[in-house]
Amino acid sequence: MLSPEDLAARTDRATRAAADAARELGVTVTAPRAIYDVFSVVVALDPAPVIARVPTVLPRSVTPEQQAGLQRNELAVTRWLAERGEPTVVPSPLMPAEPVRRDGFGITFWELIEGVTEPELDTGPRLALTARLHSVLREYPGDLGFLAMMDGFLDDALEQLNGRPDLLPPEDLDRARREWAVFAPLLASEEAFLTEFPDAAIQVVHGDAPYYNLIETPDRVYFSDFEHVTRGPVEWDLVGIGDEGVTAYNAEAAEFGLRPVDPRLLRAMEALRNLQLVGCLPMIPELPLLADAFKPLIEHWRTTEPAGGLG
Repeated sequence: MLSPEDLAARTDRATRAAADAARELGVTVTAPRAIYDVFSVVVALDPAPVIARVPTVLPRSVTPEQQAGLQRNELAVTRWLAERGEPTVVPSPLMPAEPVRRDGFGITFWELIEGVTEPELDTGPRLALTARLHSVLREYPGDLGFLAMMDGFLDDALEQLNGRPDLLPPEDLDRARREWAVFAPLLASEEAFLTEFPDAAIQVVHGDAPYYNLIETPDRVYFSDFEHVTRGPVEWDLVGIGDEGVTAYNAEAAEFGLRPVDPRLLRAMEALRNLQLVGCLPMIPELPLLADAFKPLIEHWRTTEPAGGLG
């Protein structure tokens, strides 16, 4: 388990790596400062209007090559959205829109959004924006893979949890393995998924709760954090929205010609998201704050129907 001193040192290394990489690309950086630090260190590269994102805690299964590919997807999709006039946090125009490898970190650089305010949007407007985003993303032409963030992730995570009752008790690990045995064949390909859910709307999706990952300013609300952008069912983006959220999303989706939320598929994606959380438990030694944060989530998972009723 990393100590507070270890964590502070990692933050400092990530901050220095971001600043040094930006300087090598010709950007003046005199006072870099970390403004957020969980799975990634987010660095303001003052005085340049640039934000660096430096992932520091990644699943063991993610290779540097895979990470770079996911980052390229994010950079490409956000630029594509912005070119169509969608309010999206975009790569910094001051440097190439490519991930940079520096001191063991994969770094991306983003344009600074001025005038950010505290979040005020209610559920309805958030889900309306999500439906609009889905309506645009279904036209994205690139090949992003199918639920790409799950590729190799759970197999390796469950292996790491074996013999680690301090992270997950054996009975919970057995349940996770049984659930993954249901889901793994469905995620092998889009075709396999559609055998179980033939009416699913498979398209490019944000990948990580777009209704939550919004940046508000007095004049505009921006979509952000497309780190897990991928192809998948729209329900993957809608986990946890509740009945009110489903109603709000469906109302706006109809305006864009999108089909309504499939309740059975939404339950399945909520179950898969729960498994994804279980798969993050091996990262607790690198990010100790997850231990307390994940306790209620794991307790909730234990109360849910295994695999969302599939299998």
